[in-house]
Parts: sequence; structure tokens; C-alpha cells
Amino acid sequence: MSQNLPGGLGRRGFLMGTLGIGAGAALTACTSNAPAGGPPAASAPVAAPAGGNSEPGEQVTIGFSAPAADHGWIAAIANNAQAQAEQYSDVTFSPVNPTNDIAQQIAAVQTLINQGVNALVILPNDGSQLTSVGRQAMEAGIPVINLDRIFDSPLAYRTWIGGDNYGMGVSAGTYIGQRLREAGVANPVIGEIAGIDNLPLTQQRSQGFADALQTFGFAVGPRQAADFTAQGGQRVTANLLQAAPQLDAVWNHDDDQGIGVLAAIEQAGRNEFFMVGGAGSANAMRAIQEDNTVLKATVTYSPSMASSAVALARLVAQGKGMGDLAEREVPASITLASATITKDNVADYLPLGFES
Repeated sequence: MSQNLPGGLGRRGFLMGTLGIGAGAALTACTSNAPAGGPPAASAPVAAPAGGNSEPGEQVTIGFSAPAADHGWIAAIANNAQAQAEQYSDVTFSPVNPTNDIAQQIAAVQTLINQGVNALVILPNDGSQLTSVGRQAMEAGIPVINLDRIFDSPLAYRTWIGGDNYGMGVSAGTYIGQRLREAGVANPVIGEIAGIDNLPLTQQRSQGFADALQTFGFAVGPRQAADFTAQGGQRVTANLLQAAPQLDAVWNHDDDQGIGVLAAIEQAGRNEFFMVGGAGSANAMRAIQEDNTVLKATVTYSPSMASSAVALARLVAQGKGMGDLAEREVPASITLASATITKDNVADYLPLGFES
């Protein structure tokens, strides 16, 4: 796991409209480590061609580099980017071999720079360590769309697009707070199953969660950090449940991790509380839809940001702006918000979920 790992969905209508994208391109959700060779990602959501920006223009080649698809979220990133590029007759998509090796990713991006691609979409294994190659591309006149894990310097990218880890925590805390308030619970015991604590993304998620709960006069109770794996989720949840004989609600940061979290809960025979997940995997959404576990909601962090990244790379390479904005240029930064998926709206999001 990189220290810059991804968290969101939200502002869907605004972002898709400004890109000249149809409503069918709604975003899905985020991070963790499912075992390699696991189920493939769901069909990649793509932006339906619409509006003047989608009319064929100058032929451009878009290079693409991302980590190896060793879990559902990253697999969906790659699938979405490829599927989006295929929507445009004026785009040649040039992906390099995915890798989790920093040196190999740098070398692969340098190959794309030497080939003279018109734009680059890069999801770095580590933003800090790939900043220099991002700057090489920019200095060579190749605009870089930095996807999610941000480079250290704005000089390394033309536009950044990514999720909102803090916003994930806010969405989860708001849902839990509202539900507990409506139930008249005065002093709830609220558990938290985090990811890897030394990662900024985990810290941001936890801070957003605590801040949102505080607005209801609530606080985080027992808390355990796992490792974004199903195995880790099961292990730490068993510990948390043993230490907390009574819970009212739990937030688990990651839906891939949540497979183990739910297994531990079922093994312990606990059902006095409800749980919120994180990322918006198809697995979690099906559980929410079936409504036969403690999992009642999940908050999103969308891998279809890769679809938008390719759309942005095309616009930048062709010197176009975003259709619904007054400015002639694509913005320098786009942060996606985090949607809350419940039984009431899960049918709208399920087709866009990625398989853990």
C-alpha cells in the first residue's frame, strides 16, 4: 500500500456535465487489498459521448500508467480508463505494463515521454517518488493528469483529480449520527475499524469521522486499525468485539477489508449494532440490498475517476475547456465527493460497483 492511497463520489452531476458526459457515467467507489487473482472488476462505467466537447477533434495519444491490479479498486481504475478511451475516435490509448515497482513505473513513464504522447494519465504507486518523472513530462510539454495519489509538487501535473478521504469520514459519521439521533440513542458506543494508521488517507478518514460525530455530540469509542485486507479486518474486528460487549454502530473504512469484518461479526453472533462500510464495492452493495447483515450503508471512493481522468486528458491535449464552465481551461484540481449508499438508493449504484 502506498502512503498516498485513495476515499469518494458525489458531485457527479456537476462533474459529468462539465466534461460533456452523460448521466450514465455516474461514479462508483475505493481502496484496499483483495487477494491477487480475485474476482474481476465490474463492467467499467464510461462517460457517454455528449455535447460539443465530445465531437471528434485533433487526434491525440494518451499514455496511461498505474500500479498492478492486485485488488478490486485498482483493477477498476485500469478498466475504466481503457473503456473511456474507447469512447473517443480521436484518442489512441497507450497504457504501459502495470507494476508495483517504483523504478519500473518511472522507467515506463519515461518511455511514454520519449514516445512523445500528447498527454499522460498517471496513478503513481507513490506520489512523492514519482514527482520527478511527472516534472520531466511537464517540462517536455506533455500535460499530466495526476490521478488520486498526488505528486509532491504542482509542477509535476497539469490537473489533479481524486477522491476525498476526509469526506468519506464525514459521510460515514453523518449517516451514523443521524440514524442514532433518530433512534433516540443518547450516549452511543460507536466503533471504528480503520485501515493502516500511519497512512495519511487513514488519518484523514478518521478525522472526518470524528468531526462529523462531534456535530451530534457523539464520539468515537473502541477503535482498531487493520491493514486493508479481509484477513486483517477479521482479526482486528474479533478483538474489537471481544473488548466491546455492547455497540450501537461501527464504521469500517474499506469494503474489501469489510469481507473479513462481516465474517468476524457473524462468527461472534453479534447483531445489536449497524455498520457502515467504505468504498462502495459491489459485494457491500449486494449485502446492503439484501439487508440480512449488520451492514446498512457504505460511503464511496470512486475508481471511475479514471474515466474522468482520461476525458480530462483528452480535453487538455486538444486545448479545450470544460463545457459548462466560463473558463477556457480545464481546472487544475478536481476533488470528488463521497456519496452515501443505503438500501434506498443502492439499485442506482450497484451496476457501477467493483468486485472485491
